[in-house]
Amino acid sequence: ESAVYTSAAFNSCCQVLGVTQSMGAVGTSADNAMAESFNATMKREVLRDRKVFANPLQCRQEVFRWCIRYNTRRRHSWCGQIPPDVFESRSTTLNKAA
Repeated sequence: ESAVYTSAAFNSCCQVLGVTQSMGAVGTSADNAMAESFNATMKREVLRDRKVFANPLQCRQEVFRWCIRYNTRRRHSWCGQIPPDVFESRSTTLNKAA
């Protein structure tokens, strides 16, 4: 809960311990909501019910495979339930990446 980290009690505890607090504003590059959402989706869809992978290479390969699918074929609600690649190809305002 974010309110815990902005409370006076938590602030006092940080001061006693000599810890400098840092918190970004919503909508800034320091806002982690997008990254947290991406990571949660990846964990849910890649890990499913698995607890471990056979080896680190298999884990990296599955995460890479998922990232490719996430950006090229997976439908996203923010762009009308179409894959981001399709959305970008239809856009008249987005420039194609070189």
